Amino acid sequence: MTGTVLILGGSGRFGSNAAEAFWNAGWRVRLFDRASGDLDAEAEGADVIVNGWNPAYPDWARDLPGQTRRLIEVARRSGATVLIPGNLYVYGAGSPEVLGVATPHRAENPLGRLRREMEETWRASGCRVILLRAGDFLDTRASGNWFDRMMAPKLPRGALTYPGNPDVPHAWAFLPDLARAAVALAERRVELPAFAEIPFPGITLTGREMAATLTSVMGREVRVRRMHWWPLRLAAPVWPMARHLLEMRYLWDMPHRIDPAPFETLLPGFASTPPEDALRVATAHLRAGTGSPRPAGARAVGRPA
Repeated sequence: MTGTVLILGGSGRFGSNAAEAFWNAGWRVRLFDRASGDLDAEAEGADVIVNGWNPAYPDWARDLPGQTRRLIEVARRSGATVLIPGNLYVYGAGSPEVLGVATPHRAENPLGRLRREMEETWRASGCRVILLRAGDFLDTRASGNWFDRMMAPKLPRGALTYPGNPDVPHAWAFLPDLARAAVALAERRVELPAFAEIPFPGITLTGREMAATLTSVMGREVRVRRMHWWPLRLAAPVWPMARHLLEMRYLWDMPHRIDPAPFETLLPGFASTPPEDALRVATAHLRAGTGSPRPAGARAVGRPA
């Protein structure tokens, strides 16, 4: 069941991939322009609203509560299902290795508490919500995520700069796969609970497994090099972003993977991209020495419908 989707944050990481996936699946795609758009007017007649808005870490406390309240108002008026990309921050340090729907949300750090509060507000809103929870992103272009900004720059010289313990599993989501999953769930929205929390299993790799896969991708040996955190500690007093990056450091040393069972029950035929192919796309710009292209066969997203 297709329809009309309104994408918020269509130029961002999740939003741009979601817009492309919905377009390719035959949906009518509206891209919201915050500079000139009327959110209430553009939400009218939309079947699904994708919340791809993601403020920078230092702006979460200021922006997230107001954005959430505003979108709840819009969703109530329009009757649209809201699709939200969730992360793992809500669980907090010391969580069990397998993270799923029944895993308690016990985060007490500032960013984790803000995400907990946001999700609790949506859960109590009465709106129809699909919360698609995933690990760290692997994108089709250099978009400023952990992988391309912190880990991958030295790959052409044979080094994967790893932020934590390279021997513990870490959850990743290849954004084109996550976006296709969003479309598939949106098309089954009437069958889902009013608040549907769905973990996306994605890709799980240790740092050493990632380096071994990248060895094949890059055509040369890739070794793990531990990232130095002391520059961020030095910068933290004057650079708020550094404080928040340090706050989330625990995720790189905490073994974790996402429980695949709920997702596989809902979408048993979903074909995920193999890790080697995902990393090949995510590093295309490094191997070519140019900006990274979209995957072959993808269609450009048109103007709002």
